[in-house]
Amino acid sequence: MARVFLGLGSNIERERYLTAGLDALHGLFREMALSSVYDSPALGFCGQPFLNMVAAVTTDLPLATLAARLRHIETEHGRPANATRFSARHLDIDILTYNDDVGTFGGVTLPRDEILENAFVLCPLAELAPDALHPQTKRSYRSHWEAFDQASQPLTRVDFCWRGRAISTAE
Repeated sequence: MARVFLGLGSNIERERYLTAGLDALHGLFREMALSSVYDSPALGFCGQPFLNMVAAVTTDLPLATLAARLRHIETEHGRPANATRFSARHLDIDILTYNDDVGTFGGVTLPRDEILENAFVLCPLAELAPDALHPQTKRSYRSHWEAFDQASQPLTRVDFCWRGRAISTAE
């Protein structure tokens, strides 16, 4: 079984599509650990702010199959096949880590660079798995978040309910 961290985000009908993404992931994995949900400005393009979060799952799916299933979930929820990297998203689901794999596997680069570059990924990951180690740096996500220039990329934790319960792992 592989331990996988997934980044989820939406900036078009944000609550609707984040909920739809969680529902689809629940159908695929059943059990998930979830970070809080964060509001963050669009980075790299002018657009509406995003809702972002991280989910932890375990799966027996090989990486290529997992990537294909996640892409299918995205396209079912409005992601165009030709979507550019810096553009608005109904639903975006990124594989952040797959076990401790490092490298490029079938077009999936692991760990995902955005973990150490973007607050909207690192903060919820550090919240969800503070003592887990980044596969390349071997430092905890908590230590990476503490060293991150948090003022450079503002985040706001937001109230979000899924399946009748509030999503928040932070105090």
